[in-house]
Amino acid sequence: AAVFAATFGMASAFVPAPQSGASVRLSETKADLEELAGKLNPIVKFWDPMGLADGDFYGMGEEGTIGWLRHSEIKHGRVAMAAFVGYCVQSNFIFPWPQHMDGSTGPSADLAPEQQWDAIPEAAKWQIFFLIGFLELWDECSGQQGLEHYTKGRMPGKYPSLQPFRDNVHFALDLYDPLGFSKNRSEEAKARGRVAEVNNGRLAMLGIFGFLTADKMPGAVPLLDSLGVPIPYDGNCMIPFEGNFHLDSLSL
Repeated sequence: AAVFAATFGMASAFVPAPQSGASVRLSETKADLEELAGKLNPIVKFWDPMGLADGDFYGMGEEGTIGWLRHSEIKHGRVAMAAFVGYCVQSNFIFPWPQHMDGSTGPSADLAPEQQWDAIPEAAKWQIFFLIGFLELWDECSGQQGLEHYTKGRMPGKYPSLQPFRDNVHFALDLYDPLGFSKNRSEEAKARGRVAEVNNGRLAMLGIFGFLTADKMPGAVPLLDSLGVPIPYDGNCMIPFEGNFHLDSLSL
């Protein structure tokens, strides 16, 4: 808890004071989701079997709930796209330079990516989780950069700039449009890109879970089996520290 609080304080320390009028409010409703669904998939269109769009998450109302859902889906899609590409790369190649304190490289490409995760040191795993936590906190602190929170009108998927971090700590590219390719595009092109990103993210979520399922359950994904892709894995992807420790034996 102390480390978490310290990280939150560090994230807050490097953001500028709020700037009035620096952001444009963009709230969405279920009707907007239905319109977007037609652009994403003209055949399926709007499909919400769990009725999430009718919920009231954390008492935020319709617009807050829709903002939460939209931002969450885009975030998960981006992570899935990175995971899919990472799986493909790690299955065939590892970086040759030293990656551990003892000078050794990463786990062999002969191992499945899940096995590679199990083989890296526990400290490396914690570094990854702390980075994820920092990025989440930076996103939640967006109001201190003059941006609306994603549940209160910020464009779904727009991540706050890391400029304060670059100015005060260390160079880091922005996660949202890091190379500035989008700023000179037309609004129509940007809108098409946002639709494509959601579709690509959904496909990547199916893709990465297809890989994980094929490795865990032989024959579950016939297409991947026919291509010789799966590498049998007897661990548990839902227990990231299984090779280091687990809490199954603890009772409350």
